[in-house]
Amino acid sequence: MEFSIKIEGPEKRRSACVVVGVYQSGKLSISAKLLDQAVKHVLSDVISRGDMQGKLGSTLLLQKLPGALAERVLLVGCGKEDEMNEKNYLSVMTAAIKHLNGTGTTDATLYLTELDVAKQSLAWKIRQATIAIQDTIYKFDHLKSKPEDHPQALRKIAYALPDRNELATAELALTEGLAIAEGMTLAKNLGNLPGNVCTPTYLANEAKKLAKTHQLAIEVLDKGAMEKLGMNTLLSVSRGSREPPKFIIARYQGGAKKENPIVLVGKGITFDSGGISLKPGAEMDEMKYDMSGAASVLGTLKAVALLKLPLNLIVVIPASENLPDGAASKPGDIVTSMSGQTVEILNTDAEGRLVLCDALTYVERFNPECVIDVATLTGACVIALGHVTSGLLANHEGLAQELLAAGQASCDRAWQLPLWDDYQEQLKSNFADMANIGGRAAGSITAACFLARFTKKYRWAHLDIAGTAWRSGKEKGSTGRPVPLLTQFLLGRANQAPKIIVKSKKK
Repeated sequence: MEFSIKIEGPEKRRSACVVVGVYQSGKLSISAKLLDQAVKHVLSDVISRGDMQGKLGSTLLLQKLPGALAERVLLVGCGKEDEMNEKNYLSVMTAAIKHLNGTGTTDATLYLTELDVAKQSLAWKIRQATIAIQDTIYKFDHLKSKPEDHPQALRKIAYALPDRNELATAELALTEGLAIAEGMTLAKNLGNLPGNVCTPTYLANEAKKLAKTHQLAIEVLDKGAMEKLGMNTLLSVSRGSREPPKFIIARYQGGAKKENPIVLVGKGITFDSGGISLKPGAEMDEMKYDMSGAASVLGTLKAVALLKLPLNLIVVIPASENLPDGAASKPGDIVTSMSGQTVEILNTDAEGRLVLCDALTYVERFNPECVIDVATLTGACVIALGHVTSGLLANHEGLAQELLAAGQASCDRAWQLPLWDDYQEQLKSNFADMANIGGRAAGSITAACFLARFTKKYRWAHLDIAGTAWRSGKEKGSTGRPVPLLTQFLLGRANQAPKIIVKSKKK
């Protein structure tokens, strides 16, 4: 999809289609009013007859209106004007693109960024619209022998501005939105691949391709290197698989050489059967998404590289499969982590924290500004927060608040859970320094408490994306989250986000 910014009224725009909004009260948006005057109030007549009632997400396509230079006019229902919030705005955008994509329209000019969205800025509206549009047209069917026929004529989208005053802001927002959308597409493509394709080796090779394209430093440690480092908890997870584990380190240098890097750690379990603590068979196919943390940090790395942000970023991915085998770890096994702390493995299906804890110890060598790990870590997080928001726990309140604000600004929200020492009691073991599970109660919290034992030397936050990384059912597929949240956070750190966005977050 090709995007651009245009400065032209809807009545003067030569396009295959112009798109304007209609509120549920029958009130026309600003651009719809201008167009209505040019076409001798045809739009008003349509509304008065009840053909378009302005219901949120409804659409009506009109063709060859006298007085309009565009071939088509698409009316999109915006619902109640005083209820035009972030969610409804994105619903309007999605409805417009879905309708246009099913027609012969080759290009469209959107006059929807003028809508008053809960006092959000133009930059926010363009950035989020771009992400939503790319998400709407996304498909993953290239593994089918006969891909489904998707007649997609729509190739060009233009956002219309009333004047040039905000052109620079709009263009920057479009650039940011496209970069985030590309990062999400990479994350979705990796997540949607089956486990027999996306193995730890495949993931490492994709990281190398990304590094080559964007001139990043890349290093991949093999099993032998991990053994020398003492990454025994990570290796305990891979023992039951014939696929060798990989430990991926990618570096983006956009800041000063001596500037401390931000480190993103992504859980890369390319398939999780649960190991000896075998999962139920139903929906086990979705455990190919257990590498969504890895996919999202690679997607974020791509977005940062495209935007050329002035900061240093290191992405670390411990990648492995978790399968049952004669050599697989058994419940009750005790292993010594890279940190020297011993872990009693009471449940082999709590493997994510085992690969992450060695990675979190490894990143100490970078003297990080902060570390954020991203993982589909616990089913308990899905029970607690559903599929709407990611779980957030942190050992530094300032970092937690930054991430919460970034999630709010990017429509990729997180919710903070407590990381109190009281919960550490549940991880006690009679035979090792700690157990790898703490029982059913507060499962997401005790999982983070486990990780916290390996993060005492730096500021750290943990994002549990078990409920937000993919959708199940008819719309099954990766969501690409939390690439928007992470990129917005890094935009803030790089002082690249428009100041008006910061102001709107504080309100």
